[in-house]
Amino acid sequence: MFRPLPFFIGLRYTRAKRRNHFISFISLISMLGLTLGVMVMILVLSVMNGFDRELRTRILGMVPHATINGYQPIDDWQSLAGVLTAHPRVEAAAPFIQLQGMLTHNGSVAPVLVNGIVPEAEAGVSIIDQHLEAGSLDALVDGQFGIIIGELTAKRFGVEPGDKLTFVLPEASMTPAGVFPRLKRFEVVGIFKVGAELDGSLALIHAADAARLSRWQPGQVQGLRIKLDDLFQAPQVAWELVTRLPGQYYAQDWTRSHGNLFAAIRMEKTMVGLLLLLIVAVAAFNIISTLVMVVTDKKADIAILRTLGSSPRTIMGIFMVQGSVIGVVGTLAGCVLGVLAALNVSDLVAGLERLLGIQFLSSDVYFINYLPSELLWGDVLLICSAGLGLSFLATLYPAWRASRTEPAEALRYD
Repeated sequence: MFRPLPFFIGLRYTRAKRRNHFISFISLISMLGLTLGVMVMILVLSVMNGFDRELRTRILGMVPHATINGYQPIDDWQSLAGVLTAHPRVEAAAPFIQLQGMLTHNGSVAPVLVNGIVPEAEAGVSIIDQHLEAGSLDALVDGQFGIIIGELTAKRFGVEPGDKLTFVLPEASMTPAGVFPRLKRFEVVGIFKVGAELDGSLALIHAADAARLSRWQPGQVQGLRIKLDDLFQAPQVAWELVTRLPGQYYAQDWTRSHGNLFAAIRMEKTMVGLLLLLIVAVAAFNIISTLVMVVTDKKADIAILRTLGSSPRTIMGIFMVQGSVIGVVGTLAGCVLGVLAALNVSDLVAGLERLLGIQFLSSDVYFINYLPSELLWGDVLLICSAGLGLSFLATLYPAWRASRTEPAEALRYD
C-alpha cells in the first residue's frame, strides 16, 4: 500500500518508544492538556446554551413576548385581539390586568405580581397550563376569587389547594374606623412550577376578579399579551402594531423586562468561549516544545535522511505529521469526553445534589433551580476545528527548524 514518506516516518516516530522518556512525558502532557481543554470548552458552552434555552422556553414562556396596553381600561378586548392576531407574526393574544401587592398567611408576608387572566385565552400565550402541579386554569371562575400561586410561594406559606390567602393592595380605604389597606381573601385553586424565580413572585387570578379589585367595569382589561412566532422580533412587531391601531395605546416587550438577562448570558457565553479557547491554545502550543525536543533528539536521523536525498520539504512534513497526530488524538478524545459530559451533566449534578442533600442553584438566587445543558453540534464542530487548527499551526515552527538542519553539523559529533 502506498504511503507518502513523511506520513510513514512521522507515524513511526509517534509510535516508537523513545530513548528520552522525558520527551514522551511532555508529549503525553500536551495531548492530555488538549483533551481537557476541548472537553471543558464543549461542556461549558453546552451549559451556557442550556441557560439560553431555559430563558427562551421557561422564563419567556411565562412572561409575554410583548404587550399592547391602553392608557385607559380597554372595553372591547375581543375586537382588539382580532386586529392583533391579523398580523402575520402574531400567533395569539390574551387579555390581562396586572396588580402588585402582598400575599399574607398566618403572619407571613411575600410580595407578588398578580396577573388577571381569561383562562380560556391564556394557554395561547403562556406555558402555565403545562406546568401546573395542582389544579387547572379552569378553576379560576369569575366571582369566586380563586388564585393560582407558584410552588415557592406555596412552600413559603405552607398552603395547598383549598387554603385561603389574603391579598393586600397598595391602596388605602377610608372607613368610619379610620384608614385601612385594601384586603381581599382568595382561595388557592392551583399551584404551578416552572423551576424559575417566577415560582415565588407570580400569581394568577381571573381577569374579572382583577377588574373588581381595580374598581373597573366588568369586562374591562388593562391590555393584551401577544405571542410571536419569533420572539427576537418583539420590539419591531410591537411598534408596528401600536402605530397601526386606532386610539391611544403603548407597547412593551420582553427585552425591557428580561432583555438584560438574555444579553448577559450571550455576552458571558462569548467571553467564556474566548477564555476557554486560550486554554486550548496553550495546550496546543505545548506541542511546540514537544517537537523542538524531538527535533533535537532526532538530529542524527534527520541528517541521514538528508544524505539519502530527502528534501527539506520532506523533513518538514515528517514532523508536521508527528505533531498533528498529537493534536488529532487529543482533540478527538476531548470531543468524545466533552459530548458525553454535556449530555449527562444535568443528571450528574442532580444526583450529586441528592447525595449531598444540598441545592447548588436556588430559585431564590438564580432564575432556574437546576443546571441545564444543550449540546449544539455546530459548537462541537467549531471547537474541534479550532483545536485541530491550532495544533497544526503549532507544528510549523519546529518542523521548519528540522528542515533547516545541516547534515554535516548534525553528524559532526556522532
